[in-house]
Amino acid sequence: MTFTPKTPAFEKAVKDSRNLKAKPDNDELLEVSFPTPGFQLGQPTADVSLSTQLYSLFKQGTQDPPFAEAPKPGMFDLTNKAKYNKWKEVADEGLTYQQAQEKYVKKVNSLKEKYGFEG
Repeated sequence: MTFTPKTPAFEKAVKDSRNLKAKPDNDELLEVSFPTPGFQLGQPTADVSLSTQLYSLFKQGTQDPPFAEAPKPGMFDLTNKAKYNKWKEVADEGLTYQQAQEKYVKKVNSLKEKYGFEG
């Protein structure tokens, strides 16, 4: 296993994310888009987007473990499957750990502005 260096700004953002005055709701953290009207189970889910921004940026930023070594969640583990799939998108985009850390810091800073911060 290789060590992925973390910038001081990233480490601070990780700590700060735990000290927001109010917890963002799941829609904010997951960016849930619900299916369009007329959607039926069994259809392709191209219009269903579960984006787990903070999780995927954190995982890509720390590389612990690297995506290629991460266990794939079971088919009925929908929450972790959504997280895994978003992390896969980030990894497939070629986002480096440095870029992921920078984006994570920006996202946490925007949450601090929106929800307040106790620190």
